[in-house]
Amino acid sequence: MISFSDAQWGALLATFLWPLTRILGLIAAAPLLGSASIPARVRIGLAVGITLLLMPQVKVPDIAPWSGQGVGVLVTQFLIGSLMGFAIQIAFAVVDFAGEIAGLQMGLGFASFFDPLSASDVPVVAQFLGMVATLLFLSLNGHLLLLSALASSFETIPITAPHLHAGILLSLVESGEQIFLSGFMLALPIIGALLIINLALGVLTRTAPQLNLFSVGFPLTLLAGIATMALVMPYLGNALAGLFGHMLDLADALFRAQGG
Repeated sequence: MISFSDAQWGALLATFLWPLTRILGLIAAAPLLGSASIPARVRIGLAVGITLLLMPQVKVPDIAPWSGQGVGVLVTQFLIGSLMGFAIQIAFAVVDFAGEIAGLQMGLGFASFFDPLSASDVPVVAQFLGMVATLLFLSLNGHLLLLSALASSFETIPITAPHLHAGILLSLVESGEQIFLSGFMLALPIIGALLIINLALGVLTRTAPQLNLFSVGFPLTLLAGIATMALVMPYLGNALAGLFGHMLDLADALFRAQGG
């Protein structure tokens, strides 16, 4: 009969538990993988499967998981995974922000749908751009690149690392400016076209005061916004691909700097 001592059980638990905690942090924070529409059992099962694949290459410290130091290691691992997922989440936040600005300028700011990915109401234009970004992310194998970055993170910042470098948090906070800058740049063609339409309507209203601005302006801005979005779509793929690549490089570079 095969039997294990308490020390062997503790070592086996630590070998499995600490990588699992980092992977659960990533799945909880990453887009798509952490979607509320995916059942919790599926997400946990995915985390367990990835952990079993990565266990042979992960070096674990000789620390009891139930000790105070072990709890600190668990918190650190969950934080590492969450930060990696948050870096990719910024790219999708850029798309949502661009969609909200464009929808507001088009007059569709009041129209919203329930988004199962974020479990909240999202403007219809942001929902459409979010679906396009999701399909592009999957077509570019972004989910596989994210898992690859996760696997390499166990080498660049091993579980035995004492703590996270403060520069990681600062770099992620500074990267938050990409939400506003990149989001505005994505929506700029639509904003520019609608600004010209609104200026033309303003001049037309001054020259013909009897013209009903609301009955003419709303359908005109809506049609102009949809037409501009259709013209921009062929160029949106390259912009989003560059944005996703930048955020994946950011997630990888942060932990390479920590490991160095």
